[in-house]
Amino acid sequence: MTAQQATIERNDSRAVGSADNAESVGLVDAQSLAPGLQLDIRYAGSDNFVGAPIDGYHAPRCLLLRPAAQALARVERDLRTQGLRLRVFDCYRPMRAVRHFVRWAADLEDQASKPIYYPRLDKRELLGDYIAPTSGHSRGATVDLTLERCDGATCAPLDMGTPFDFFDSRANTDAADVTALQRGNRDRLRAAMQREGFRNYPLEWWHYTLQPEPSPGRYYDVPVR
Repeated sequence: MTAQQATIERNDSRAVGSADNAESVGLVDAQSLAPGLQLDIRYAGSDNFVGAPIDGYHAPRCLLLRPAAQALARVERDLRTQGLRLRVFDCYRPMRAVRHFVRWAADLEDQASKPIYYPRLDKRELLGDYIAPTSGHSRGATVDLTLERCDGATCAPLDMGTPFDFFDSRANTDAADVTALQRGNRDRLRAAMQREGFRNYPLEWWHYTLQPEPSPGRYYDVPVR
């Protein structure tokens, strides 16, 4: 372990709210408030940039602090009146998962996912803006998601210009090198989320955090079960 990694571990131990289960720290299942919410929790399986299930994800669930889950449910209800739905990629993220990401980013020999997830970047560039030693997801009020258009029981994702977790400037919400259709879809998602108090992270069109955050200074490390 490097000195920098040791510092991260010490900082985590001070910041993390730990407990035996998510409910004991106030995290709730967002699907219990929005039963139609579509889940595509990539880190519970191998369809992600690491290529393996991520530490702390034992089930494909969307856990959030209750105010964030309630706000997300309101977004979902509003979108349904327009024939749209939310597809969620990630919600609360345990701190142990963030550490897993950092270890992967530091392993420069593992380049298996480069063609799909970071084709124009050197892997060393991922640490920082894209993969950081702490994540707002661990505070329980951040979600990664996209829009789907539904016709009856059939839903198809809207074209956002890049996949989820695409490490590239084209994934910036206001990137210039996307089509008018793709920009319009990103704007539609942003408008729907902003109406209920979610703020976008400009480098990632899919990333939103409820403002003000219910627990701004506390990170959690309970597993997703």
